[in-house]
Amino acid sequence: MDGKKKGMEGGQVLDGSDIMELVENKEVFSKYVDDKFEKLDCDNDGKLSVKELQPAVAHIGAALGLPSKGSSPDSDHIYSEVLNEFTHGKEEKVSKSEFKEVLSDILIGMAAGLKRDPIVILRIDGEELHEYINSPTFETDMILLFSETASPDETVYDHIVKALQKLGVDHGLPPISDSWVMSNIVQPALESCTQDCTDDQQLSSSQETFLEEFKKVLEKIVERLKEQPVIVAHTENTYDGSAIKNLLANKFETDKVLNSVLETLPRDKHGRISKEYLRLALDSLAPSAGLPPYGAIAEMDKIINDVLKMVDADDGKLVKEDEFKKLLLEILASIMLQLEGNPVSVSTNSVVHEPLADPSSFLQTSTS
Repeated sequence: MDGKKKGMEGGQVLDGSDIMELVENKEVFSKYVDDKFEKLDCDNDGKLSVKELQPAVAHIGAALGLPSKGSSPDSDHIYSEVLNEFTHGKEEKVSKSEFKEVLSDILIGMAAGLKRDPIVILRIDGEELHEYINSPTFETDMILLFSETASPDETVYDHIVKALQKLGVDHGLPPISDSWVMSNIVQPALESCTQDCTDDQQLSSSQETFLEEFKKVLEKIVERLKEQPVIVAHTENTYDGSAIKNLLANKFETDKVLNSVLETLPRDKHGRISKEYLRLALDSLAPSAGLPPYGAIAEMDKIINDVLKMVDADDGKLVKEDEFKKLLLEILASIMLQLEGNPVSVSTNSVVHEPLADPSSFLQTSTS
């Protein structure tokens, strides 16, 4: 399978399969490691510091088509998660053999993150927006929008700005919440229509004027996008409880995951575990249960908090390991039932402000 599939009208889907193809080819990966280690070992001491590892991870991410660090919260989470996991916050240097192991784990971690939450890289160049403007649905959509949101005290300009906020990447418009997009794409288009749509004419008197002027603004945006295409990292995920259901259906896998999580939790001298660690344990097994990290999605946090409250997770009571496991299973089952009844869908769109690198420039070894 190609790691850059087509998706969302021709966008590239980064699902991590390219990364796994590299890591699983032992001969190619060994040459790759030798080549990269030599380039990264700036002081030629035969070891790499954490400082030297950090740009390596950033460069790998860029070469694979991930948005640069700081561009997308989704990719940033992948960067920080894998780096922290393997550095453990220590400022120790690693040898080439350690680097190979760490790099392999980092790449596999990235691949796992992308498999779980693929990132679609979209190039928005005005073509899709142009098609939408000239489609039969455009005028119908805008009339409906006008009727729902029009206010007597707004000018045409005010309502055009409001209407722009209702459009998104599905219509071929990059996120206008991004300051660069607003300054370089949207604002110039709005300024070109200043004369016509910022006067005192009130919306209540002219739906037709709004449609006419809004279309002009969008056509100007199309022109700007043709000149300056915008790259957007798009992610979407629906949490419907199916991953939890699959996990719980496999008793062997469930026990394996729970035992792995419990091994890391502190206990008292009698081997009991405080219920206050239920939240930590749940976050540790989140990847296996198809759940996002706690704090990443407000709607999911609310569901988790309600379920934890239901089992009095914060009462500080000490329980035996078996009871702790039962509580975790009860929590997972409750979350699953809530998500089955009311799935949580999340999508993000982040503008990538640096050109995407050619994967071959980093993922291939140099030839001599």
